[in-house]
Amino acid sequence: MSRYLLGIDAGNTVVKAVLFDLDGNMLARAALEGQSRKPHPGHVERDIAELWRNAGAAIRECLDKAGANGADIAAVGTAGHGNGLYLLDENGQPLVGIQSIDNRAAALAGTLRNSDLGDAVYPLCLQRPWPAQTATLLLWIKQNRPEIYRRAATAMLGKDVLTFMLTGQRVSDFSDMSGSGLLRLPERRYDDGLLDVYGLGDARHMLPPLVESDAVAGTVSPAAAQASGLAVGTPVAAGFFDVIASMIGSGAHDPGEAAIVAGTWGINQVVRDAPLVDDRIFHASTWRPDRYVAIESSATSAVNLEWFVHEFGAGHGTAAFEACNELVASVELNPDLPLFHPFLYGSATHADARGGFFGLAGWHGKAEMLYALYEGVVFEHRRHIERLRSAGAVFDKASLSGGGSRSAVWCQMFADIIGVPVTVAECQETGALGAAIAAGVAGGIFPSFETGIARMVRTRSHYQPRASNKSLTDARYRLYCELAGEMPEKWRRYRQEIDAA
Repeated sequence: MSRYLLGIDAGNTVVKAVLFDLDGNMLARAALEGQSRKPHPGHVERDIAELWRNAGAAIRECLDKAGANGADIAAVGTAGHGNGLYLLDENGQPLVGIQSIDNRAAALAGTLRNSDLGDAVYPLCLQRPWPAQTATLLLWIKQNRPEIYRRAATAMLGKDVLTFMLTGQRVSDFSDMSGSGLLRLPERRYDDGLLDVYGLGDARHMLPPLVESDAVAGTVSPAAAQASGLAVGTPVAAGFFDVIASMIGSGAHDPGEAAIVAGTWGINQVVRDAPLVDDRIFHASTWRPDRYVAIESSATSAVNLEWFVHEFGAGHGTAAFEACNELVASVELNPDLPLFHPFLYGSATHADARGGFFGLAGWHGKAEMLYALYEGVVFEHRRHIERLRSAGAVFDKASLSGGGSRSAVWCQMFADIIGVPVTVAECQETGALGAAIAAGVAGGIFPSFETGIARMVRTRSHYQPRASNKSLTDARYRLYCELAGEMPEKWRRYRQEIDAA
C-alpha cells in the first residue's frame, strides 16, 4: 500500500520536493536553485526546460533520501509562484518563462491602471493590472513580441508547467488562475468580456482547462517516471497558487483567519466566505467555491535578505542566515537606528519605488543595517495589512510561513509590529505541505481538505506582541511610510531629467 504523499513547490528561484507520511511528518526534502536570466533591465526569466530538470532531480533525490521508491507514493501535488507567464507552443515546447518578479510591463501596467481599462476590469476579476500579472504580461508579449504571441498555444503558471511535464496534461487550477487576472470572480470562470477589455480576445484558445485543486489533473507519464523516479500512473493533483498552499499548510483555512508569507514575495491574506469588494484589494479563489482570500502582496519580503547575503558576503546557505539572525538579535531597538525600504524589486503602490537605507551613520555596521532590513520588511507587510483592515478585513491572529518564519527574531518582529499573536507551523515547508494535502484528497487518502489539514498540520511556536517598544516602533513606522510616499516621485523626476538630457 502506498504510504506517502509528495508535495512539489516551485518558487521563483528554488524548486523543492518534499515527502510526507500521512500524518504530516516530513520524511525528506530536496531542493535545487535555478538560474534566473535578466536579458534586459526589469526582465526576469527562467529556462522552462531547466525548471523541469531541476524538479525531476529534486524528486529523485527526495525519494533516495527517504529510502522510498515511486510505488510508495500515493499521490503528488504541486504548488508554484502565482502570476508571471509560461508559454508553450502547440508541440509543448517552451517559448518563454517569465517570473513574478519581472518588471518589464511596469509602464504598460501603469497605463492600464490609470485608464478606463483599470476601472473596467476590477468588477470582472477583482484585480487591477500590475506589472507581473499574467494578463498584463500576455498583453505585453502581444504588443512587443508578436512572433512569440503568434506561436503560443498554452498560457500557464509556474506549477502548471510541472503538472504538464509530469502528466502531459495542459491544465490549471482555479486558485492559480484566479490570481492571474484572467478569471471572472466570484463566478470562477473564463470570460470573453474580460479578455476583450484587456485586448486579449484572441488569446482565449491559450487558456488551459480548469481543474479543482484537489482533483486529479492527470497521472505520471512514462517519460516523467524515468526522469523523476515516480511510478507510472501515480495520480497528480491540480494543485495550488503557492500562497494558497502555504496558507493551508500553515493551518489557516476558516473565514477570519489570516496568513502571512515572508518569502520572495510578502503575502498578506485573510480568508473570507465572500470576496471583499474594494478596488485596492487583490482576490483569489481557493479549494472551494465559497472560500476566497483577500490579498495584499508585493516582492518586498525575505528576498531582500537573500540579496544582502549574496551581495555583501555574509556567508553561504543556512549558516549565513543564522549569522544574520544573531546579528539582528544583538541590536537593541533605539531611535538612532537606520531605516530600510525593501523595494529592490519594486513596490505594489509605486512603480518608481527603489530600495534604500535611510539615516545611516558612521557608527552603524552590518548588524544595524540588517536590523533595519528585517524591520523594513515587516513595516511593508504592515502597510499591506493596514490596507486590508481599512477595506474591512478583520482578524485577531495570523500564521506566518516562508523563509522569514525560520527566524525567531523576525517572527517576534512580526508579532510586535503588526500587533497580533503570530503562530508558526511545525512544518517549515508549508507550500509543499499544502500541495501534499491536495494530493491526499485527490488520491482518496482524505475525504476533505479539512480532514487533511487536521491530520497533517501542527503548530510549532507562538509569538505574543510586546507592548514595551510600541511608541518607538509606531514612530519609526510613520517615518518609514512618509519616506515611502515621497521617494518614488523623486526617482521619477530624476529619470525624466536624465531622459530629457
